[in-house]
Amino acid sequence: MTARTHLTQFPCLIAGAALLLAPTLSLVAQPQANPATSPQAREIILAAVHAELDADTNDHSRWRYRDEDTSEKYPNGAVSIVVQTDNGAVRRFISKAGHPLSPEEAQAEDARLNEFIHDPAKIAHQRSNGAQDDKNARELLNMLPDAFTWRIEDDNAYATRLHFDPDPNFHPPSLQSRVLSAMSGTIVIDKSQHRIETLSGRLTHDVTFGFGVFGRMREGGTFRIERHEITPGLWQIVETHVHIEGKALLFKSIGQQEDEVQTEWSSVPGNTSLEQAIQLSRPKP
Repeated sequence: MTARTHLTQFPCLIAGAALLLAPTLSLVAQPQANPATSPQAREIILAAVHAELDADTNDHSRWRYRDEDTSEKYPNGAVSIVVQTDNGAVRRFISKAGHPLSPEEAQAEDARLNEFIHDPAKIAHQRSNGAQDDKNARELLNMLPDAFTWRIEDDNAYATRLHFDPDPNFHPPSLQSRVLSAMSGTIVIDKSQHRIETLSGRLTHDVTFGFGVFGRMREGGTFRIERHEITPGLWQIVETHVHIEGKALLFKSIGQQEDEVQTEWSSVPGNTSLEQAIQLSRPKP
């Protein structure tokens, strides 16, 4: 997918800060299911992982949505309209720090978008980032059943809530999976489609890199993801809340501080051009 999809954010934002520290470690063999895991719970999480991976493979939908982002990059908040196409995605900012763009700022935004869609290098960079994000997300999703012990916390006619804790027998194959596997939390799975509705967790202990010399992710960091079925069978992340802190080499702050809400979803035709996407990204009257 050339733009952020329902899958690429899913586990990557849990561990994305670790990517700032060092390249991926060598892969190692994965352990067998821990006996502390309920067999029924394992079946449920395996079905959910397979459903998410299958959906990502078969989902070619494109969307227009409103994105409200308060993060380290936009500490006072920013609102944008994102339009996905087969050739890439455009993001038009319509408000920053709680104020609509001035006419001059809106004109500059038009110029920025037109420059972007006519710059092959920038478009290629966006595609490359999206492909890498998707690869990381698929790898981390595949790790979920083995990285944790699982038990059923609640079950009703519509959804099952599972609780997860780090599996001490799991050996994380990468730096980002080390952060992922240090989490405890809950996951809610829709029973009719085996799709993940919510995922929330907390770092159970500090995660260090190079015995703490190169970095440390602080215990207590949290994340929460909310997902909705936008149209029948098509799910998207609609809320993201990540608050992870730490220090890296030379005392540089690391981590992710993000609160993002996505609303006003509407389908975009598959043959939409980037030029048309710019027009679609304009605020509706």
